[in-house]
Amino acid sequence: MHPSQLDVTRERMVIPLFEAVVYPGARTKFKVGTGTGKVLLAAVNSAGSTHAVGLTVREGMDPSEASADSLYRTGSLIEIAHVQPANDGYLVFGEAVARVKATRLIEADGLFSAFCEPVPDLFDLDEGSRAEFLAKIRAVIRDVSGHFQGSEQFTRPIEKMDSIDQIMGFVMPFLPVDLAEKQELLEITSIRGRYAAFLDLLTRVKEGIEIRIEVAKKTSEKVGKANREAMLREQLKVIQDELNGCDGSDGEDGYRERIERSTMPEEVKKKALAELKKLESGGSQHHESQGIRNYLDLLLDLPWTVEERKSIDINEARQVLESNHNGLEKVKERIVQHLAVMKLKEEKQGSILLFTGPPGTGKTSLGRSIADALGRKYVRISLGGVKDEAEIRGHRRTYVGSLPGRIIQGMKKAGTKNPVFILDEIDKLAVSYSGDPASALLEVLDPEQNSTFSDHYLEVPYDLSDVLFIATANSLATIPAPLLDRMELIEISGYTKSEKFAIAKDHLVPTTLAEHGLDAERLRFEDEALAAIIDRYTREAGVRALKKQIARAARYVSEKIVSGTATLPYVVTAEMLPEVLGKETVRQDVARKESPPGVVTGLAWTPVGGDILFIEGTFMPGKGKLTLTGQLGDVMKESAQISLSLIRSRFAAAAPGFDFFGSDIHIHVPAGATPKDGPSAGVTLFTALASLITGRAVDPTTAMTGEVTLSGAVLPVGGIKEKVLAAHRAGIKKVVLPQENERDLVDVPEDVRRDLVFVTVETIEDVLREALNVALPGPVMHYAGNRFVPAHNL
Repeated sequence: MHPSQLDVTRERMVIPLFEAVVYPGARTKFKVGTGTGKVLLAAVNSAGSTHAVGLTVREGMDPSEASADSLYRTGSLIEIAHVQPANDGYLVFGEAVARVKATRLIEADGLFSAFCEPVPDLFDLDEGSRAEFLAKIRAVIRDVSGHFQGSEQFTRPIEKMDSIDQIMGFVMPFLPVDLAEKQELLEITSIRGRYAAFLDLLTRVKEGIEIRIEVAKKTSEKVGKANREAMLREQLKVIQDELNGCDGSDGEDGYRERIERSTMPEEVKKKALAELKKLESGGSQHHESQGIRNYLDLLLDLPWTVEERKSIDINEARQVLESNHNGLEKVKERIVQHLAVMKLKEEKQGSILLFTGPPGTGKTSLGRSIADALGRKYVRISLGGVKDEAEIRGHRRTYVGSLPGRIIQGMKKAGTKNPVFILDEIDKLAVSYSGDPASALLEVLDPEQNSTFSDHYLEVPYDLSDVLFIATANSLATIPAPLLDRMELIEISGYTKSEKFAIAKDHLVPTTLAEHGLDAERLRFEDEALAAIIDRYTREAGVRALKKQIARAARYVSEKIVSGTATLPYVVTAEMLPEVLGKETVRQDVARKESPPGVVTGLAWTPVGGDILFIEGTFMPGKGKLTLTGQLGDVMKESAQISLSLIRSRFAAAAPGFDFFGSDIHIHVPAGATPKDGPSAGVTLFTALASLITGRAVDPTTAMTGEVTLSGAVLPVGGIKEKVLAAHRAGIKKVVLPQENERDLVDVPEDVRRDLVFVTVETIEDVLREALNVALPGPVMHYAGNRFVPAHNL
């Protein structure tokens, strides 16, 4: 039927074509449903033939879901010659006679009909060009068929066809081309354009088949049972890339689409796309493919942009710190001040916090509280024992098993660009042949540099300027000075007895009971029992050992409850502690009732808090030798030598009965198994020697600390708060301190200051006046002949 003969006013039946496109001039056979088949069979039986419109259903539609909207509007007018019953429907035989367009679609009782108009061809091709197209099309088909045995039956009919449209209708059902592309070819009205598009499709299919054959040849010798599936995936990928014209479709697990959607900076996105190109060109069996995948996964998982910030609420932050932590008032106030500065600077990080103090004082938990107060994610890494620079900066991707550094891993874990990042135990970094990790941290913790932090594995700069870094340490001695300079120090000295009691009652006991399946209705601690545990079973600046003792008591009571021998609630009293916890584990030094001449009470600082120590001196016949025992360090030995020199140079004339050259002096500091060092025992050593030589005893309730110089000055020392707390705990009544340490007394709790008398001194004369009621002679003594004489007698 010529298009001009088409009756546009006639309603014609529509045949939905699934996964097929019928081209004008092609003979076709297809299957239809029962309803459509009966109507067509009746029409053929009555008239010998009939015409229907074949419209293709869009790809992916189920036959039961076909609707007017799912049909393409351009199709072919098919002359139906024969209809026969088949399984679940009817087989229809016919020939497409013209291209038509449905101007109106009608759906009724599951059947479709339409009014159509012809879509004539645009004759823009002369006979010579048509013959050239025909020759090229036949040549390409012959080339493709030459790769397959028995293809003569396919190519022989094509050689007899003079119409390119007839060849198109014969070949297109066999081409592995998307349905949409087949439909697009049908809708081209330009003859030149349609033939060119058909030739292009044939050429692409030919190249794809040749590539597949080439890949198969190259891999066939290496492929066995174990990697057959991998080979097939590789072949499928190559074929799909060629058939799709390499149009940017995502062939590697959606990496390209994820990279384009990501918020990473443009330079990072370029790096990711370059790595993806390597992966696509190398194939999944390439030895670097898994490493590239891991790298792309890291780039896609890292946070690159800051989410909407939560405004810092200073009052809320203060409440969080107060509710989570007892004591540490100066520390909490310093943290609140830091948060206030962050709020004024719109959270642009300008400093790194370093919490330093004894174990168990809550340094790490303070970091968690800051994260809660800011509404940020919390991430923590431990640096204790790290001795490889690659742990911080990552391994280069040229090494097998390379990984990013702990900083980048922590950022990936946080999932946000501005977390609170805890660097635990920064003082326990080590140095080895693998580099210095502390030096690698310089870039991480420098606000001027960490906006372009470079990780060896990542290979692109990463911005850490929005991260709030908080480092923790027990000691500053092992932290390199350049690293320490980049952090803002907040010292946590330790808890007083009253603070420990409040922490135990408000936090440790409820937490421990919950961990052991108990509650206040089953186990209670009397206040006296908690105070006794603090005094007699723990010796620390923090509360970690205190929690262990409470947990020990909870386990004891749990066993009683389970065995049915406990009366609930089980109340732990101070008298029951030897039974519950065993014998006392801590021996607390207390002030002696009386001290002989040569014994003086000193004050010392330890990593677990303050303590008192007794310095004892005695003399015996000898040759003027000084003996020091008690595991004293070099600095403390020097303080003893300075004290003896002061005595000999300025005190010999006031003690004529003491023979310095005919007596040996022995100084001992008890607890000989414990190492002791530092300059703060200088005043105590000097007073012990003065007491020994003069024969005057020092009040046992008087304790002292301070460094002495060879000229007799008393210099300030550290750890005053801890030392004063130790003196108060031991029953000391008077404390002798250097004059410059008077300002440190503001850190001492008010209740402790009320119970003690503080005396400040500047020289050793002041010390002896307070401790021995002795006035040191003014003139300096000189040795003349075989004896000491005052300077004015020379």
